[in-house]
Amino acid sequence: MDAGQTLIISSQLVLGAAATFLAIFLWPRIRDAAWMLIIIGTIVAYIEIVYSILKYFGIGDEELFQVGSVPVFSFVLPSLRMILFIAAFAVMVKRQSRP
Repeated sequence: MDAGQTLIISSQLVLGAAATFLAIFLWPRIRDAAWMLIIIGTIVAYIEIVYSILKYFGIGDEELFQVGSVPVFSFVLPSLRMILFIAAFAVMVKRQSRP
């Protein structure tokens, strides 16, 4: 692994950890559904980062959970993050469209 890859991996881990820490710190103070979905989406995004780094180092086993030839975690984690963000934005749009 060269210096560029080390920089990318470490920046993803540090920035993702900071966002996740702040999201978890904010969690007990927020009771709004849209914000809760964004917080959970942020945590899922960090899980995705950690999983991709483990996969890069050969620690994550993609063949453990597969549906056909598709690794479940590689499909579910990015999709779940986007679904949570879409749901949060839909809640906000619905709230703004009320008279």
